[in-house]
Amino acid sequence: MKVGFIGLGNVGGKLSGSLLRNGVDLTVCDLNPARVDGFVARGAQGAATPLDVMRTCDAVITCLPSPAASAAVMAEMLPAVAPGKIWMEMSTTDAAEVNRLGAQVMAQGGAAVDCPVSGGCHRAETGNISIFAGCDRDTFERIAPLLKTMGRRILHTGELGSASILKVVTNYLATANLVTCCEALVTAKAAGMDLNTAYEAIKISSGTSFVHETESQVILNGSRDISFTMDLVKKDVGLFQDVAERNGVSLEIAPMLIEIFNDGIARFGERELSPNIIKRLEEATGIEIRAPGFPAEMRDDEPEVPGYEVVPQGAMP
Repeated sequence: MKVGFIGLGNVGGKLSGSLLRNGVDLTVCDLNPARVDGFVARGAQGAATPLDVMRTCDAVITCLPSPAASAAVMAEMLPAVAPGKIWMEMSTTDAAEVNRLGAQVMAQGGAAVDCPVSGGCHRAETGNISIFAGCDRDTFERIAPLLKTMGRRILHTGELGSASILKVVTNYLATANLVTCCEALVTAKAAGMDLNTAYEAIKISSGTSFVHETESQVILNGSRDISFTMDLVKKDVGLFQDVAERNGVSLEIAPMLIEIFNDGIARFGERELSPNIIKRLEEATGIEIRAPGFPAEMRDDEPEVPGYEVVPQGAMP
């Protein structure tokens, strides 16, 4: 299968790298020519436009920063969509929008999948990230080898759009956890606790989480580099809020998170690293949250292994 990949940013560059590293016939496209050149130097083929990618590839993956970017790329690709072609949307996007674009693909005989990732950029780099996939089962079986090359834990979530809903649900939970980790660390420091000890106490307790064991480390290092920015957090929580509103759910915490990140963006800029939301509390208290011995960025030290499908608990075999 010839695979195209459009969007070689923080996440897309790593996912496509896993495909290339494992021998997939890969064509890449990005607005930044230097990124494309880097992949070509490693054996990929470069394409000038999304239309060229769709014309020459069997499956085309998009990994882009916003629903608007995905819509623009689809508008370029659509004339080349034909029976047998597969569009795989790996961006974090709105379920209604992915269904709208997917309907255009399917109207021309193609197949559409939303397959966002979760688990951190460091795991995307090593092929150990988790991937949700929303599509019919036959399409899932066709693309499963690609998903298992890019990720470790693969969950078929149901029909097109279901993966995007679950992705924003999980990103919402991660954002809420980031804010509570920030509050916990600042409060521990204000109460006179040693932050290295506080980190371990949280880690070995019922208060631990994936976010604490990753983002708290780069917060304590001071780099705050988790390869994710405040504007993307605001987008993701907003998408979650949209899902809730469309389904008649009145939320309390999500609007507060949007307010917090609006304030962070106003103070520090929309491209500020998301863990630096803690600076709001640092500035308010005069307390600096730093501790020795923590890494500047997360690295995945697990070996790369083939991915596998996760079967939901209680599901029929």
